[in-house]
Amino acid sequence: MGKQNIPLDGHETDGLPEGLFTPDNFQALLECRINSGKEVLRKRFETTAVNTLFCSKTQQKQMLEICESCIREETLREVRDSHFFSIITDDVVDLAGEEHLPVLVRLVDESHNLREEFVGFLPYEADAEILALKFHTTITEKWGLNMEYCRGQAYTVSSGFSFKMKVVASRLLEKYLQAVYTLCSSCALNMWLAKSVPVVGVSVALGTIEEVCSFFHPSPQLLLELDNVISVLFQNNEEKGKELKEICHSQWTGRHDAFEMLVDLLQALVLCLDGINSDTNIRWNNYIAGRAFVLCSAVTDFDFIVTIVVLKNVLSFTRAFGKNLQGQTSDVFFAASSLTAVLHSLNEVMENIEVYHEFWFEEATNLATKLDIQMKLPGKFRRAQQGDLESQLTSESYYKETLSVTTVEHIIQELKDIFSEQHLKALKCLSLVPSVMGQLKFNTSEEHHADMYRSDLPNPDTLSAELHCWRIKWKHRGKDIG
Repeated sequence: MGKQNIPLDGHETDGLPEGLFTPDNFQALLECRINSGKEVLRKRFETTAVNTLFCSKTQQKQMLEICESCIREETLREVRDSHFFSIITDDVVDLAGEEHLPVLVRLVDESHNLREEFVGFLPYEADAEILALKFHTTITEKWGLNMEYCRGQAYTVSSGFSFKMKVVASRLLEKYLQAVYTLCSSCALNMWLAKSVPVVGVSVALGTIEEVCSFFHPSPQLLLELDNVISVLFQNNEEKGKELKEICHSQWTGRHDAFEMLVDLLQALVLCLDGINSDTNIRWNNYIAGRAFVLCSAVTDFDFIVTIVVLKNVLSFTRAFGKNLQGQTSDVFFAASSLTAVLHSLNEVMENIEVYHEFWFEEATNLATKLDIQMKLPGKFRRAQQGDLESQLTSESYYKETLSVTTVEHIIQELKDIFSEQHLKALKCLSLVPSVMGQLKFNTSEEHHADMYRSDLPNPDTLSAELHCWRIKWKHRGKDIG
């Protein structure tokens, strides 16, 4: 049940109507075993009083702890048997009012299957250095993994936590040079970069985007309402309307072009949310209408408009690069070589940020005008300016310094950090994959790319001879096989 993410209790008895009894998951399983012919269990229950307490709260807690320990130990044993592994963390979660990091391991098991397995929660520390220390101690001492065999670390966290996880990564790299700090394969590069931008407005905008998606996505009725608005808006461009409808029905916030899609969808979202909130036919309950009002206010805030337009434009330079990183093996290999060009483009933007920001801000103001949104500074800066007659701060100059400059500088640095020399060397090892070998015309020069992992090989001295045999095999089979 633990491996299948099924709780033992199953539901809160407090939520059941008075007089109604429903067995929890564990009891239901016991009854299933009894009905399947388990006579020992049947006699146990039939020969005791009805009100006998079989398993107290303390015993249940102990049983859960034993289950947790057994499941984790079985997973960790597989990790030790496979030797090499990577460490991954997911977004911070709230457990009993405290923040915890879900920690997973990525391994290739004895059946040669690539797997990701959850191993436990780590209490989240406010201090980055303490978090790094406890993270290392838990993995090595409590869970008994040898970090010398760790070959990668990836952290998928929301914007407020990315800096601290970066500290964790750098501290582990100081001790274990081959624990390459890398991007999580399940996360689009552009969304990962956006989450790491240290600007409050960006964090707020990302939170708003997720809330809008979670408002529409679980409800077919709300999605249909949005579809109808899109149909009206794009009646002269049905193909575009159809594309946007399909996107709305997907988890579009994880796309490489999420911000482009949001800008295209924004008018439809505003009209739909406003329509739900002000519906005179009372088709929606107060809760839905209230949420629609709050979300409509959030997406029609000028700060939100400028933020998503700037993110759309800045991240357009990394979109193709990020998409290739999640593509076929050959796409990933050749993407590594295109990083220099991506950084060159972003540096050119930084050198001419005045001009670029002027275009971006004009796009944002045009979008705001189209949606009848007032252009203004965030409240705290408007209040700070009151009485300051010498202040020359305009909306355009404010957003240039606090948003555009900071975002571009951060993304340039983040790309340099995540795609370190060690990471790029690891990506170059993909030249040994047959499909990439074929595209490289079976050039013999790629052998040196395996140097960083040579000591991991069972017989490193035979690598050259083995590669020669594989080259001959795949050269005759064709580059597309494998």
